Formats: sequence, structure tokens, C-alpha cells
Amino acid sequence: MNQTKVTNVTIDATGKAIGRIASEVAHVLQGKHRADFVPHQDGTDHVRVEHLNKAVFTGNKVEGKVYHRHSGYPGGLKTETLKHVLANDGLEEVLLRAVKRMLPNNRMRTERMKRIDIV
Repeated sequence: MNQTKVTNVTIDATGKAIGRIASEVAHVLQGKHRADFVPHQDGTDHVRVEHLNKAVFTGNKVEGKVYHRHSGYPGGLKTETLKHVLANDGLEEVLLRAVKRMLPNNRMRTERMKRIDIV
């Protein structure tokens, strides 16, 4: 069995859009940047995001972006704006939501999300 070395990847968020940062984080968490990538095995790399408070939102997303979720009951659609999420949960939660939704919904997603460190 081949042992892969655990590496730490640092991403500087200064001046980058939140979606671009999340896309890069999801790519590294899946291990797709490695030459020995295998789809059925979890990557071992940890991601550290620095200077998240200097990240930007493009366009009119702060006012217009809406998150949807459904309770499963009739009439159970819940909506929440990005402005509301930023005020209540902070920028870290916005990035974590974006990364979580970019990762495949399988057993490895929970373990991959644990390997994100936001500084």
C-alpha cells in the first residue's frame, strides 16, 4: 500500500472572490492537484486559508445572493440572504458553505471539511 505524505496547502485570500477561493479549496481537499489522485480515496492534504477578511464579493452578491434550503414539508422552503449570513455567522461560514456545496455529497465530505483551517 502506498503511503501519501500529508501536506499543508496555504491559500492567500487577499483580493480574491469567495467563490474562487472555495473552488481552489475544494480542489485541494479532493486531492485533484496531486499526480497520484485516485477518485475513491480521500486526499490527505490540509488547507489553510489566510487573510479571509480581505476577500471580496463581486457584483451585487451581498444584497442579491440568496441561500435556499427545504425542510421536506409542504411550504417548507427557507431562504436566507448573504447579508444576513454575514451578519449572524460571519465570513468563515460563507466560505465553509461554499466549499461544502462544491464537494461531492458522499461519505468523504465530512472528513474533508474537517481539514480546512481558516486564519
